[in-house]
Amino acid sequence: MDLAVLIGVVGGLLSLVLGFMWEGGHVGSLIQKTAALIVFGGTFGATVACFSVQDLKVIPQILKNALTVKLPEESEIIDQIVDLADQARREGLLYLEDQISSMDNEFLKKGIQLVIDGTEAELVRNIMETEIISLEERNEVGASFFEAAGGFAPTMGIIGTVMGLVHVLGNMDDPTTLGPKIAVAFIATLYGVASANVLYLPLGAKIKNVSKKEVIIKELVMEGVIALQGGNNPLLIRERLNAYLNPNKRPPGNKPYEED
Repeated sequence: MDLAVLIGVVGGLLSLVLGFMWEGGHVGSLIQKTAALIVFGGTFGATVACFSVQDLKVIPQILKNALTVKLPEESEIIDQIVDLADQARREGLLYLEDQISSMDNEFLKKGIQLVIDGTEAELVRNIMETEIISLEERNEVGASFFEAAGGFAPTMGIIGTVMGLVHVLGNMDDPTTLGPKIAVAFIATLYGVASANVLYLPLGAKIKNVSKKEVIIKELVMEGVIALQGGNNPLLIRERLNAYLNPNKRPPGNKPYEED
């Protein structure tokens, strides 16, 4: 799992619990099975209702990818494409066929194979752009799922609290127990707000962030493959692809001009 996600979620939950305990609270008082069922069950049901069965099937894989994927460095991909372009200019495009098996990047491998097969440049671009758009749409479904859950959870918490208060106010035979019962009722609101802001919304943002980085890398690969197919000078290809790098990671001479 991505260490940042683990640190963020666990750190957020621990902060809430420790803050509660420092005020004299007891962890056991935060555990309410009924509130958990209402909030988490209600949130799950409402969220699932927003999507199709086909959408729901891909969400586990999207989440797994966002939490475990190790994206390659853009600079490494640029070096690889420039090296391939240099070989292609020296030996011809067919020489690259022997290099495909050693490529780790599946998208680059697909692009090079299209070039070797003699596919027109415009068609190569269309095919690769379609795959990028498809990736964006799949990831958008995953992000939207958790964003929807983050929207429903606080409302489910309020519903749970109202239901608890209805039960409490309907059984006021012993006024001394009124305070503890009301406190228990508000646990549902805590579950809803906490889960939305510590779990659901951060996961949705994580999926979007990983998706943006994946798209940038794939666009870099696509432009590199098109330039390679056009027989561009490897140095010019590097200059062109360096535009995808973060300004702080660009080699000297490739950083954008900044006025004093």
